[in-house]
Amino acid sequence: MENKILGLHHITAIAADAQRNYDFYTKVLGLRMVKKTVNFDDPGTYHFYYGDEHGTPGTILTFFPWENIMPGRTGTGMATEITYAVPEGSLEVWKERLSRFNVAFSEIKEHFGEPYLAFTDPDGLQLNLVVPKTPDTRTPWQTDEVKADIATRGFHSTTLSLKEIDATAGVLTDIFGYRLLAQEGNRYRFMTDAVANAGIIDLLALPDGQRGHTGAGTNHHVAFRVANDAIQMEYREKILSKGLEITPKIDRDYFFSLYFREPGGVLFEIATDNPGFTVDEPLDKLGSSLKLPKQYEPARKDIEKILPVLK
Repeated sequence: MENKILGLHHITAIAADAQRNYDFYTKVLGLRMVKKTVNFDDPGTYHFYYGDEHGTPGTILTFFPWENIMPGRTGTGMATEITYAVPEGSLEVWKERLSRFNVAFSEIKEHFGEPYLAFTDPDGLQLNLVVPKTPDTRTPWQTDEVKADIATRGFHSTTLSLKEIDATAGVLTDIFGYRLLAQEGNRYRFMTDAVANAGIIDLLALPDGQRGHTGAGTNHHVAFRVANDAIQMEYREKILSKGLEITPKIDRDYFFSLYFREPGGVLFEIATDNPGFTVDEPLDKLGSSLKLPKQYEPARKDIEKILPVLK
């Protein structure tokens, strides 16, 4: 692995109903529940991780399902779209599948010559399925209903909505090593060549856009990937040198994290590949039982009484 930002690691969003969220992402979209744990700061709330078989960085969508939290408002200063790569010829099949589950979607459109299907999850989170110009060769997780011929391969990109993009673009290019690939209207596509997939960030310039606020159906933060915590700490120094505030290294059990808010207001994280999701469960059992951060293990019985029981 090179000493670079390796595209997206994970994206974290907010939901209002744990069961509904679990059903949608595992049964409708066919993702694997990679880890079922709790919020580090609020152990009475789940933290769900969905991804491919291994929970490979670049495939991981995570949720804080705060029960009955009010809906958020998508707007500037946040990530507003999550886009998954799917195989050529699968979008019509996905339209039929989404219709069967009463999921609202838009007609197929294009960005930068790539066809995509836009829809929302039960909380209103904006999702897209895109057929990339270069086929995504990652091995997908398959279910009885979502086979490899249509299954998501992992992230293609995410979109950040911003009142102005220059300072955010500077973080992407000057610190993270991205480059401006193309522009369509007020959408600017940035890409890193460090990885083959999950390497695209779209910046959407909305100078008159309304500021977003956090709640159900919005994204909480976007995490970028590095190979290990030694490289991670090098990036911490780079970010500090640009005059931005950033947290110390935080142990999240399955990766190490740094957090900072980029100039446009989006919460960024830099997360490591190590140690990975098999640190406390074997590969074939990932996501099958509730895993707690060690500080909460003595309170397991009380925590289990609070958390909704998943069916």
